[in-house]
Amino acid sequence: MGISGAGAIVAKIHDGLRNLLDETSADPEMLKGVAAGAPGVTDPDDGVVIATSYLMGWRDVPLQRMLEDTLQVPAAIDNDVNLAALGESWCGIAREAADFAFLAIGTGLGAGLFLNGGLFRGRGWTAGEIGYMLVPGITPQTARPHEPGALESVIGGTGICKQWQTYEGRTPLPATLTPTEIFDHAKWGDPAAAALLHQTSTLLARTIYNMSLVLNVPLFVLGGSIGMHASLHESTEAELAALNLRSRPKLLRSILGADAQIMGALRLALEVAGVHTPR
Repeated sequence: MGISGAGAIVAKIHDGLRNLLDETSADPEMLKGVAAGAPGVTDPDDGVVIATSYLMGWRDVPLQRMLEDTLQVPAAIDNDVNLAALGESWCGIAREAADFAFLAIGTGLGAGLFLNGGLFRGRGWTAGEIGYMLVPGITPQTARPHEPGALESVIGGTGICKQWQTYEGRTPLPATLTPTEIFDHAKWGDPAAAALLHQTSTLLARTIYNMSLVLNVPLFVLGGSIGMHASLHESTEAELAALNLRSRPKLLRSILGADAQIMGALRLALEVAGVHTPR
């Protein structure tokens, strides 16, 4: 099954919680609820991870039931980017916003949509799967729900690394740089790195432009290890301004960083445990 198998993941969660309770000398009865996020299409109503291109390609995994059976407490699950959006809304940069979009750029690319004061997941829980968008400047490809989409394959973390490898021979920098290292070198003046940063920010700005036309939200929050890079934020803002959108939204970086998903999961766990959490 491997470490990414569902059973192994739930076992690690169980062991981690047991160790935490031991380390804090807490009574196991104090555990009242848990929440977990999964990358990919997740049905929070039935507690099922429907499909993900990560985690060994989970399909129809009843993660909520598995957690409840193992931990003997109520559990809830959601898409990991949705949880990050929930965290930003609860105690992050978007806590005053009733409507915003959280864009997570890490290994992959996804969006959490917060509309009318709550998460919007869509009819089939696929709202925010922007990695499958087709925008000018990318090669169209058939959308396959179990594989990264056309946009993610270019400006997700893995996609940026693949793009960087095409610059080999045109820069003295190694082909093994991470996206954040590439963007650092762009700031420091490397032409190839600057070109890739420009390409990434242009595609990201067009994505935000198209989303803004449809959603008309006043705020977009950049998150994820790559999305929060200062150079990407600055360059994307410049590209977005050049598109001359009539009602240009604010583009801010997450203030929670890697903790956004954790705070969203905490909020969800408190809800499933029946604890009131004012916004």
